[in-house]
Amino acid sequence: MTVRTAVVGAGTVSEVHLSGLEKNPRTDLVAICDVDLDRANEAATAYDITPYSDLEDLLARESLDWLHVCTPVQTHLEIARTAIEAGIPVLIEKPVTETVAELEELQRLSDRHGVPVSPVHQHLFDPAMRTARRLIRSGNVGPIHGVDVIYTGLTPPDAAKRGTWVFDLPGGEFEEGLPHPIYSGLAVGGFPKSTDDISANTRLAGEYEDDFAYDTAQLQYESADGALCTLKMLSGSKPRHEILIHGEGVSMRLDLILQSVETIEDEYHLSSVDKGKQAISRSANHLTDLAANLRLVADAQLNDDWETATRMNPHYAQFDRTARALEADGPMPVSLESSKWTITLLEALRDAATPESLRATPS
Repeated sequence: MTVRTAVVGAGTVSEVHLSGLEKNPRTDLVAICDVDLDRANEAATAYDITPYSDLEDLLARESLDWLHVCTPVQTHLEIARTAIEAGIPVLIEKPVTETVAELEELQRLSDRHGVPVSPVHQHLFDPAMRTARRLIRSGNVGPIHGVDVIYTGLTPPDAAKRGTWVFDLPGGEFEEGLPHPIYSGLAVGGFPKSTDDISANTRLAGEYEDDFAYDTAQLQYESADGALCTLKMLSGSKPRHEILIHGEGVSMRLDLILQSVETIEDEYHLSSVDKGKQAISRSANHLTDLAANLRLVADAQLNDDWETATRMNPHYAQFDRTARALEADGPMPVSLESSKWTITLLEALRDAATPESLRATPS
């Protein structure tokens, strides 16, 4: 089975979808749809596919097995609804919806029609995250007592990397990037025990012409398995993307920029000689990770095959895993439940950034 696929949205983020679907031997990229027909035509010419400016026209004319949604978040629910009601599985760029209520409606639609829906959480397929999650699944890490996510150097609210639609978000472009550290923390630390266990703090550190609510954020929660999880996300600082996983058997430090994983198994009380040996061992492991990454880059330069591409590009890796799941009628590699908790934590940040007197109250 070759999965016939189309992309909705021909903006910035769609390029990685179009290129990945064209290269993937399991998918057949057939169409692009955008309300701006000129933009759709440009993408269609580049990939030799059919352009559309109307989603219902696309679904009526093309026999699709999969739809990728790469439009502004404000449009996601209605586009997904149209596809689901037509029986077409959907992959949706993050954030999947603006609110938890919309996400829950999306879950109900998916369940009612028996149509799988999955979010794009591509950094779960980065080499360091794959290694860490494999070690956790193996049981070697043991019970996880805590997780610390540190994501600094994020884009400030007033940038428009994804388009001016981000300015409708309370945190602007800064908020648009927050799902990445949030879903990464959830993947290794687990989902919160309940919404009551979530603590959120925000601050507006910079000065901007537009009225943004926050550009720094911190989340804390206890997971269902008892892990204490903290996520610190800052703009206006130097980039540092790290995850510390504190396991009973093994602890880990993930450097998500260098894609290295440091494992810590030694006890704290060591002699000076043993501490020196530990320092040498850790440095050697770090160099080994860097060498492996260099080999991966070299392979990508020399080999244009799909398998190598999926090791280098986390988007491609997720597309491949999801296409395999569709072929086998299996579960999606990234669940909507992951997205639900991501948006739940985002809503907690929005609430923390918004004075209580200005928050919307249920009618």
